[in-house]
Amino acid sequence: MTTVLITGSSSGFGELAARTFAAQGHDVVATMRTPSKGEALAADAAEHGRSLRIVALDVTDTASIDAAIAEVGIPDVLVNNAGVELKAPVAAASDDEMLWQFEANVFGVARMIRAVVPGMRERGAGVVVNVGSIAGLVGRPFAGYYAATKHALEGLSEALRFEVGRQGVRVHLVQPGQFPTELGGNTRYAEAFAPGTPDRELSDGLDVAIRGLVPDTGEPADPQEVADVIVRVALDPDAPFRTLVGGDAEMIAAVKSQGPFEEFETAMRTTLDFWE
Repeated sequence: MTTVLITGSSSGFGELAARTFAAQGHDVVATMRTPSKGEALAADAAEHGRSLRIVALDVTDTASIDAAIAEVGIPDVLVNNAGVELKAPVAAASDDEMLWQFEANVFGVARMIRAVVPGMRERGAGVVVNVGSIAGLVGRPFAGYYAATKHALEGLSEALRFEVGRQGVRVHLVQPGQFPTELGGNTRYAEAFAPGTPDRELSDGLDVAIRGLVPDTGEPADPQEVADVIVRVALDPDAPFRTLVGGDAEMIAAVKSQGPFEEFETAMRTTLDFWE
């Protein structure tokens, strides 16, 4: 039985990944800032006789991380899923808003790696799955700080893979596109990005255009697809380092890889009708 620790398991990809690992017979440590939000997850696991524990863990708090690892030990698999999103023009975010974005999405991941990976190296085995985003390859307007954190996660993940691969620790990066999850509940709008401001109105229109990048089949994209990829790459020794998930992510990555940035910029501005 593989022990899997997942951050941000109260909803979205994290909750679905916890359910999927548990359903496959693995020992799941589903962590979250507010354990009461995991009551339904724990009850479902208990009803089906699955091994799943809810543990308090806040990735922005080193003491909270240390306490959780002291309680559960070094897992076989670490899934860094917890994250938040700041919506803001690059030139308008405050220091507090910028730090809030980086604390969870970058520093939080680094704290978890620092707490878990040395034990994996000593053991000579382990897997780290970092949940990134297509935003790690493309910076979209009015989500530049979110994209910056996901770009940072790309660099951290690459470096970590080089550093620990010799000790038997695998590192993987999952890059979803847009899926209907509760990340919106962890979204913060900058004070300078209030409803009714010109930039906010432009951003709202852009959101509609971006959702139209993938043909509407009448059914929303299923976030379970991302959870399934997380589980697959964690358990498959031959899984690639990067895995894109979603038609929009695959399309955007393909277009960007075809030539210089200026050609990509022109293609995206035309597709989204986002000209001056």
